[in-house]
Amino acid sequence: MDRLEDIKKRLRSVNEIRQLTRAMELVSAAKMRKSKIQHDLVGPFFSLCAESMLEVQRHSPDINDPFFRLRKKEKGETWKIGYFVLTGDQGLAGAYNNNVVRITQEHIQSKILDNAEKGLQTEYTLYVFGNVGREKLIRDGYIVDPEFSFPITNPTYYEARSVANIIRRKYLAGEFDLVYLIYTKMESAVKMSPMIVRVVPVNTKALTDILPSDISDAGIAVESGATLDYHPNPNAVFSFLIDTYLNAMLYGALVEAYACEQTARMTAMNNATDNADEMIKNLTQKGNRARQSKITTELIEIINGAEQTAEK
Repeated sequence: MDRLEDIKKRLRSVNEIRQLTRAMELVSAAKMRKSKIQHDLVGPFFSLCAESMLEVQRHSPDINDPFFRLRKKEKGETWKIGYFVLTGDQGLAGAYNNNVVRITQEHIQSKILDNAEKGLQTEYTLYVFGNVGREKLIRDGYIVDPEFSFPITNPTYYEARSVANIIRRKYLAGEFDLVYLIYTKMESAVKMSPMIVRVVPVNTKALTDILPSDISDAGIAVESGATLDYHPNPNAVFSFLIDTYLNAMLYGALVEAYACEQTARMTAMNNATDNADEMIKNLTQKGNRARQSKITTELIEIINGAEQTAEK
């Protein structure tokens, strides 16, 4: 049986850890609620922008825009892919960061194999938000841009616009043929799933899947069979919407990823606090047994001593 003094030391340590995990749980809960409000605010803006793009496409199928056209590659040529990966700046969030890193690695490997089967080469660069994912991907030997540094904490629209400008510039310059955004989507309060979205060229099917079901098939106050006139022309309208779409897409993903990270950390810290409570309960019981054993031993020693004294 453990000594009573050792059990008391362990109890103090577990109590201190419990106070820390409980505090982190409360902080993450507050941050999660704040980021959820941000996410709910940006949702309608992005939905309207995406729906507008779909409407332009429906009414003007001959639009010629580089952000809407998938480039063609012949055998021996190279697909240049940019990955923008959203991980956390801190750990202690369960499997949150590992899941994002894992799906990133699997997608890269899948792309390399698929292109190799078609006789194509693959070049990729990772632009990673958050220190945890960046360090792990570098350790695992993946190509990470060392100069790209954006925090995931408290995301702002200005930061999202800066990243969207990088995507626009590199795509138009031919540095990217494809751009993927990898982040964690909150399916519900208890379910979060890492997902991959092709940002450019615009994937209209994925765009439809992202939109709420009651919006994706609807028109923007347009009667069935009506015609639309775009000023000055559909290409100009679509070009404007692309900029807004990229900004909103990045901002929405940043906000949702941050909310998921805080939710994952809150859940992990809640589980840690529950485990600490269980350990405290077990250690308290062990302490009580050790104390009773100690008292019993002392009583036996007293009785034995008294009997020896009486015999003398």
